[in-house]
Amino acid sequence: MAKKEKDIKTNAMRILDRLGISYEVLTYEVPEFEDGIQIADIEGVPRGESFKTLVMRGKSGGYHVFVLPVEREVDLKAAARAVGEKSVEMIHVKDITAVTGYVRGGCSPVGMKKEYPTVVAREAEAFERIYVSGGRIGSTIRLRTEDLLRAAHASLADFTA
Repeated sequence: MAKKEKDIKTNAMRILDRLGISYEVLTYEVPEFEDGIQIADIEGVPRGESFKTLVMRGKSGGYHVFVLPVEREVDLKAAARAVGEKSVEMIHVKDITAVTGYVRGGCSPVGMKKEYPTVVAREAEAFERIYVSGGRIGSTIRLRTEDLLRAAHASLADFTA
């Protein structure tokens, strides 16, 4: 039986709906989540327009969200500067759900259980629309870059390697 649109709504999608932000949902099936490159390839979308969401903890103890192209890595020093920390480090995989409310591979920059400072890699400016996680494994959202920035209360920064 096919799922109805309302059956697949995630917290991220509900927030976008409430804000009146239009988005496109892509769904996919994957035997086991590996990484964002795998998902972009499965969906047949350009890797450069596909962004992953990483959560890091700063030296101050606060959490920060970084959204960057799936083929890029984080420059930790630049990321720390972008969020005003002395240093940042990735949170452990086992802590993702407790911190964000999402699971690894389904972590959207919109709709986490708490609102954390969020920065989007400046590379996103090159695209009118980008792809980010829809808030669960098997779901991707395509939306205007400026709408993502608004919905996630995010800023742009240079922090990729």
